[in-house]
Amino acid sequence: MASTFASLHHPDAGAPLLLPNAWDHASAAALAAQGFAAIGTTSLGVAAAAGLRDGSAATRDASLALALVLGQGPFLLSVDAEGGFSDDPAEVAEVARELAAVGAVGINLEDGRPDGTLTAVELHAAKISAVKDAVPGLFVNARTDTHWLGDGNGDGHGGGRGCGCGCETIRRLDAYQLAGADGVFVPGLGDPARIAALVKALDVPLNILYSPTGPTVPELAELGVRRISLGSLLYRRALGAALETAALVRAGLPVEGAAPTPTYGEVQALVPPGPTPSEGASW
Repeated sequence: MASTFASLHHPDAGAPLLLPNAWDHASAAALAAQGFAAIGTTSLGVAAAAGLRDGSAATRDASLALALVLGQGPFLLSVDAEGGFSDDPAEVAEVARELAAVGAVGINLEDGRPDGTLTAVELHAAKISAVKDAVPGLFVNARTDTHWLGDGNGDGHGGGRGCGCGCETIRRLDAYQLAGADGVFVPGLGDPARIAALVKALDVPLNILYSPTGPTVPELAELGVRRISLGSLLYRRALGAALETAALVRAGLPVEGAAPTPTYGEVQALVPPGPTPSEGASW
């Protein structure tokens, strides 16, 4: 399963891996029913559904519980684990072990911090290395937030190879590759020229966050991007649709939408019969 997931990131797989991100069982099952072979989780959706702040290392238990539910589904599961829920590489490795044990084949680890700063390169690289040592087959997607939080250049630290994609970005991604990352993720990067330059500078597949205002999926594929994540987009659009529907009903207007609303029975059918996967689980 893990090797199958890794193979989806390489050119011989054809089109890039388009990875939709779910926040609960229903969203994941519905996406799988639409033919998505691999599904990620969205840390924002998981956190918001639990009444917690995203990126604050508060969703460890919620993320593990969701992975337990989704890990045996008919799709390959990658889990957004924020920064690993700890600054201790050994504790991050333990999270990875638990995720792999319930069926996850990938993990996303980010270097952005809740205060708007970036984790030290050496510490994030140590987390990646610890995870690969603990679970060699788990696909580690190492995320840098240099573009999410700035323009990708940072202070440079005297690094960078002049690739045109941001010296701090490439400095960090170089370190993460060396630590064993199987792929790297740069959310917030949308300029086609900088994306193409980064693809050429890397030895591992590049993951880009899809934006409705950025390059299309075919355009990203042409640039050499091998994984395209939807992040929290589906969760936020679902929330927006719920608010729009409530407002239309309150205003006495007809409820219309571009896509048909699933029936009660269709949603019930997303849940397999029998005991729930989380019965008896304890984190």
